[in-house]
Amino acid sequence: MAARAEAAVAAMRTDAAVALARAVAAAAALSLTVSGLAAGGLELADARPRPSPDVPPLPRADAQAVGLQPLKLRDAHALLVRYVDEHRIAGAVAAVARHGKLAWLDAVGMQDLETRTPMSDRAIFRIYSMSKPVTAVAAMMLQEQGRFALDDPVAKYLPAFNDVVVRSDAGGAVRPPARPVTVRDLMLHTSGLEHRTSEVYRTARVRSRDITLPQFIANIVRVPLMDDPGARYRYSEGTTVLGRLIEIWSGQPLDRFLDDRIFGPLRMVDTGFWARPEQRTRLTTVYSPAESGGLKPIEIEDVPFTQKPVLLEGAVGLVSTAPDFLRFAQMLLNKGELDGVRILRPATIETMTKNGLSDAVLAARGGSMGWGLANVNVALDSGEYGWDGTAGTIFWNDPAHDTVTILMTQSVPPNPDSLRQRFKAIVAQATE
Repeated sequence: MAARAEAAVAAMRTDAAVALARAVAAAAALSLTVSGLAAGGLELADARPRPSPDVPPLPRADAQAVGLQPLKLRDAHALLVRYVDEHRIAGAVAAVARHGKLAWLDAVGMQDLETRTPMSDRAIFRIYSMSKPVTAVAAMMLQEQGRFALDDPVAKYLPAFNDVVVRSDAGGAVRPPARPVTVRDLMLHTSGLEHRTSEVYRTARVRSRDITLPQFIANIVRVPLMDDPGARYRYSEGTTVLGRLIEIWSGQPLDRFLDDRIFGPLRMVDTGFWARPEQRTRLTTVYSPAESGGLKPIEIEDVPFTQKPVLLEGAVGLVSTAPDFLRFAQMLLNKGELDGVRILRPATIETMTKNGLSDAVLAARGGSMGWGLANVNVALDSGEYGWDGTAGTIFWNDPAHDTVTILMTQSVPPNPDSLRQRFKAIVAQATE
């Protein structure tokens, strides 16, 4: 009996081992299948949960209850409607939050003029350089974990930067840089790198949405730096280089890191590097003035935002919505936390949202507006900070009045007839 029992137990163990092996093999096959589908260009659904459209990005509050003047918000609405009626923009979404409460969310005009699709507060926008603060936050999360120091040379992680040279005159002569480019330089735009639309980068074909980040790095180091590192503020592709560093420090692709560490925890459900198939009906068309009057649709990129790009650009690559970005901006205003989720320490946010430029660089930039590690303009007199995008989006946080303001359009030029300044002035009056 004992022998038969032992044999039965042994058989059970063998069966269990076989079943386990089959399960492991099946899981591996499924993983390979999913990876193969993605590598083959098939579109896989994003796993992030989708909240109901009725769920506000922040708790709602009456404007007066949080100290905002409703009449001024009506003036802000009227301004946007006037710009639509005068065919300066096709449409816009605006939001104002105060004391952590959503006091105003407004959608005006059209998302697409040809289809007559009305603008909605869930419309998706190409936010271009408003991607930079997101990438900066991602980098500082890894800095808090000790993966790098701000004054580390970039070449420590990207050896190709050992070979950079500096343009010494307009004739093409070059020389070694006075010192290495640091991570801090990338974030403060004092690296000597140029902007993606500069003639020198366009001629050298530095940037394309259909190349990889490693290829982008190889391209950018072939072009001489415009200045010695630390010598001058020059708005640049440094934040896309920073995105590649995030991949190296984290061991994850940039899009996966942002999904796992920022977009998922903050419930930024519509933010990413492209408009997924189920989002495309909400992607707003970009418009430019037509020669005959009115507006005409334009496509800014060779690889449109309806297509998943190969290049994951930390500087300009994201699409988002006003509600999503409102949550990100509110996290910054809350000094790194939202809804019980801490993204960064308060001290880190304070460092990121104050001027980081040296006195000499700040003076050369004009003196009244600083630049922070968060990749934001910083008003030296008020402490207000924020940034914008080349296709018509902007956000700003006002710590003194505890407000977050978002304005999103899709317009080239991005600021027709000083729309941003006019809108900002009205919102400021609403808090007085």
